[in-house]
Amino acid sequence: MLIGVISDTHDDLEAVKRAAKVFAEKRVSLVLHLGDIVAPFTLRALHDNGVKRLVAVYGNNCGERLGLREVAGKLGYEIHEWPHLIELGGKRFLMIHGIGPVEKTKMLVDSLAKSGDYDAVLYGHTHVIDNRVVGSTLVLNPGEACGCLNGKRTAAIINTETMKAEIIEI
Repeated sequence: MLIGVISDTHDDLEAVKRAAKVFAEKRVSLVLHLGDIVAPFTLRALHDNGVKRLVAVYGNNCGERLGLREVAGKLGYEIHEWPHLIELGGKRFLMIHGIGPVEKTKMLVDSLAKSGDYDAVLYGHTHVIDNRVVGSTLVLNPGEACGCLNGKRTAAIINTETMKAEIIEI
């Protein structure tokens, strides 16, 4: 199974369209959004551009939570507070956004990965790509879809059989 992973879209509709196109081309079964969607129209744009299955967690910039939850429900999407655990292909994926400065988020992520309780710990918030293995746990931050901090729009695709992630430019 291939899973699309995206974070920090920050209402960048061009990035959303590009990501949806890549996910369709790669034939991902599901998209996981790791937060900072921001506004409900971004969920609609994902859906309108071909993302039919999506599970998301809120980010610190998702101020319109009621609207996001309502639109997600109408589209057949799920949106949750983090941490959110999802099992896919017999693997346990922990979805979080992140909190505070980069160092604080990375400390949290590393602790979760070192626990060995998850096959993957997926996070956003830092806008920095992180694709590594801690023990037997995949740690993945797909970077920022919006390209607003580092100028590079990225997402990722995970193969649940190999538990390897590929970072893709969008």
